[in-house]
Amino acid sequence: MNLENLKFSIIIPVFNRAEELKELLESLASQTYKSFEVIVVEDGSEIESEEVVKSFEGKLTHFYFKKPNSGPGLSRNFGVEHSNTDYFIFFDSDCVIPPEYLSNVVDFLKNHPADSFGGPDRFHENFTPVQKAIGYAMSSFLTTGGIRGGNKSMEKFHPRSFNMGFTREVYNKTKGFSSIRFGEDIDLSIRIEQAGFDSSLIPNAYVFHKRRTDFRKFFKQVFNSGIARINLYKRHSHSLKLVHFLPSLFVIYTVLAVLLSLITFNLIPLIPFIVYSILICIAAAFEFKELKLIWLSLLASYVQLFGYGTGFLLGVWNRLILRKGEFEAFKRNFYK
Repeated sequence: MNLENLKFSIIIPVFNRAEELKELLESLASQTYKSFEVIVVEDGSEIESEEVVKSFEGKLTHFYFKKPNSGPGLSRNFGVEHSNTDYFIFFDSDCVIPPEYLSNVVDFLKNHPADSFGGPDRFHENFTPVQKAIGYAMSSFLTTGGIRGGNKSMEKFHPRSFNMGFTREVYNKTKGFSSIRFGEDIDLSIRIEQAGFDSSLIPNAYVFHKRRTDFRKFFKQVFNSGIARINLYKRHSHSLKLVHFLPSLFVIYTVLAVLLSLITFNLIPLIPFIVYSILICIAAAFEFKELKLIWLSLLASYVQLFGYGTGFLLGVWNRLILRKGEFEAFKRNFYK
């Protein structure tokens, strides 16, 4: 693979998120490294983004495709099949990319060639308070952010599809993303590893990831992530680690502790819960130094833990006890 003149295909699946796509494309037009094309795949949206893409004529080399809804994974594969390069980078449509992102990726790959790579996510100073709090919950070592892969991760780094790249050789051998709608990026990362390829974390190749705009949507997202972990276990039994049980154990403990405290009129069962809440607030205070954001970060952390934990428990019940097939929740109203 020639690393002297790297050209990338940036592939973006879109489903009813035209306004967010516009901000993403604006950030791509501001990249300091210019050797790339953008492929937007409209995945059966009711609110289409064709006019948004057309507004970047002359600013970006772009291609726009529409197809029936099949989920993000197969839409990314569709983009690869219509690409013109040997290096692919995938972003979610709710991301904003710093100007030096591609330059940082190129610098890294020239010194540390990698078959697959990815970077972390951050929250932008212009995000809403809720988005900042959700960003904190999704990256904090005190929540399930600690099992997502990264410099301080509890498990091996697996690139995630909001900020993920790999070569055409990887795609040809793995056949890309599978048809599952949640956890499809972890599934692919595992198959990349099984195929003998390496994956590298590029710490300074970060993106600003908006995620959900309110806690209700955030709960749906992490609930499905909990279910996805059991779906992944059924595909890759070695992928399930002890740390993946922690949110569910937290949910069970919290419910039992609250009930016990109510029955006995004693706060002692809640002491671990209270201590943990204080630790989250202290860590959030170092991040934000603003009381409102500290409170919202605590709330976001509990939404994440309870969402992921209950989704995980439902996955255990349906897939391991009732032995049902793969499933996800909120399929029809995931973004509502």
